[in-house]
Amino acid sequence: MSAVQLLWASLVLGAMSALLSDGACVEVDSDTEAVVHGGFKLGCISCKMRGEVEASATVDWWFMAKGEEDFTHIYSYADMVGTVTDERFVDRLDWNGSKKTVDLQDGSIYILNVTFNDTGTYRCYFDRMLNFEHYEYRTNTTKFITINVVAKATRGMASILSEVMMYVSIIGLQLWLLVEMVYCYRKISAAGEEALRESAAEYLAITSESKDNCAGVAVAE
Repeated sequence: MSAVQLLWASLVLGAMSALLSDGACVEVDSDTEAVVHGGFKLGCISCKMRGEVEASATVDWWFMAKGEEDFTHIYSYADMVGTVTDERFVDRLDWNGSKKTVDLQDGSIYILNVTFNDTGTYRCYFDRMLNFEHYEYRTNTTKFITINVVAKATRGMASILSEVMMYVSIIGLQLWLLVEMVYCYRKISAAGEEALRESAAEYLAITSESKDNCAGVAVAE
């Protein structure tokens, strides 16, 4: 196997192991553009650095509308129960984070029937208690997300670049496979030609030896 093949195999195995590993947590930024009358996920992920340590966490959300100066508490999630605390979001907020656990790492929420009044800055607050063998340790994380509500979805530069990179990767992979196929074909072809030459040389050697033997027999007679 060539060095390129070994590198590619290691990358594939690494990606598969990352995808299949249990409890994997990756902190990704939330989207920032919502479409009016649609649904929108406010993403907020806070990974626990010590995966082997038991923990519990609560999540609270605040909202400061565009033009306002203060945050208002709008939602809290604790003991696997979510509570809407602002009448502007009653029947419009739903929990979209970690399920069936108090060890929260995903504190995302989902806004239903988005309105232009939802434009503004949201604050996500994680309050986590790490339970070690002989003591407890409290830690917290705060994240801010500024949302812009538009009438129609637009494609951002990041989305365009992501799609371009995807096609470039696909084309690059196909070219790499084509090069590998040509390389393998040439190697097999060269090996076949070498085998034919060796067979021909052996045939000539055997033929020459037979002729010499026949000539020796004739002389002896």
